[in-house]
Amino acid sequence: MTTESAAPARVAGGPDLPQERRLVTEIPGPRSRAMHERRLAAVAAGVGSTLPVYVEAAGGGVVVDVDGNSFIDLASGIAVTSVGNSAPEVVSRVTEQVAAFTHTCFMVAPYEGYVEVCEKLAQLTPGDHAKKTALFNSGAEAVENAVKVARSYTGRDAVVVFDHAYHGRTNLTMAMTAKNMPYKDGFGPFAGEVYRAPISYPFREPVEITGEQAAARAIDVVEKQVGAANLACVVIEPVLGEGGFVVPAPGFLSTVAAWCRANGVVFVADEIQSGMCRTGAWFASEHDDVVPDLVTVAKGVAGGLPLAAVVGRAEIMDSVHGGGLGGTYGGNPVACAAALGAIATMEQLDLNAAARRIEATMRDRLGTLAEKFPAIGEVRGRGAMLAIELVEPGTTTPDAALAGRLSAGCHQRGVLTLTCGTYGNVLRFLPSLVMPEHLLHEALDVIEEVALTLV
Repeated sequence: MTTESAAPARVAGGPDLPQERRLVTEIPGPRSRAMHERRLAAVAAGVGSTLPVYVEAAGGGVVVDVDGNSFIDLASGIAVTSVGNSAPEVVSRVTEQVAAFTHTCFMVAPYEGYVEVCEKLAQLTPGDHAKKTALFNSGAEAVENAVKVARSYTGRDAVVVFDHAYHGRTNLTMAMTAKNMPYKDGFGPFAGEVYRAPISYPFREPVEITGEQAAARAIDVVEKQVGAANLACVVIEPVLGEGGFVVPAPGFLSTVAAWCRANGVVFVADEIQSGMCRTGAWFASEHDDVVPDLVTVAKGVAGGLPLAAVVGRAEIMDSVHGGGLGGTYGGNPVACAAALGAIATMEQLDLNAAARRIEATMRDRLGTLAEKFPAIGEVRGRGAMLAIELVEPGTTTPDAALAGRLSAGCHQRGVLTLTCGTYGNVLRFLPSLVMPEHLLHEALDVIEEVALTLV
């Protein structure tokens, strides 16, 4: 329930932040409006924002703006603050590392934290084979380096990605990303030797087909348009992220992975949004019993600090010549300390189980809402990575305008939601894995309240 009170001058953040939805001003409030005027003069117009307020503190399951409004956070910085904002173990390790040293560049003077993060990721990623890891700064950088590694190992050039994919905003990853606006429009020409295949999107199949049949369709396209002998890697999100939280039909991923193995093609799982406990397993590939050759990791791995990784079979990772992988800030010691704190929190609190509990709660509530709100065409996702696709009732025609109104209405009532999807008609939910249950239920109450005003 929202409460009325004066806006505080300063708010403490982290897990001690009051876990409540609280609206004390209009949205946005006067301080946020004043800050926005400063932004207009200083920040490039191409940088967008979802919530029309400016944040002062965050922790647990809430973000608090400069006017003292407290929002239930169903975004987690796009699946980044899975352990909560300023989680104690992250803060303590980062504080200790900052006091010791902030940077040396691992390529110049290495340090234990980098090695320890690589050791942990080798333990956590699927498969018991020998693995090695390289650390980077962002998800796009990890994807780009996974392609470099695959090309080095195979001696081939071509890369296959899928419809509705999102892999980043660098030149190569823009070529790999499916959606034009806002990610690609006006930014070409793009990197070559990138080919696209159809994915399994059960809600949008013209006729119902199995995962194996959908995989055969994709493989047929690849064999005809690319040829296995020319293909370095297949890169796929086990659960689509920006593309709409689509979960391919059972058998799709495993069939594509088996074809890759049979043809000497590197199978790369882009787990940037779906990894690190988000789907109720350490990595979403595990739900399909798939062991990727390479895994890209970012977002939730470091509790909010910039860190990314490519983890993979040792013989593939070691195919690159010395000095071929790296970067000035890749595996920064402070970010590594944060990752070790975040991973320790995930293990100590069993956040895989927490994600599964969140899924059970949200699926039940969203399923009930779908019965009352016929514009919900599908409830889907895994773990704490769930979504609703909004359509014209009784059809599969996307309704992006409705998704926008629903999300904006939630913002006005103190719940932070995000839209996504190729058609812009999907509302996605990415709560912190440490969100108190009462906040989750309250957020769902608000979503239902807003949705039923739009019927």
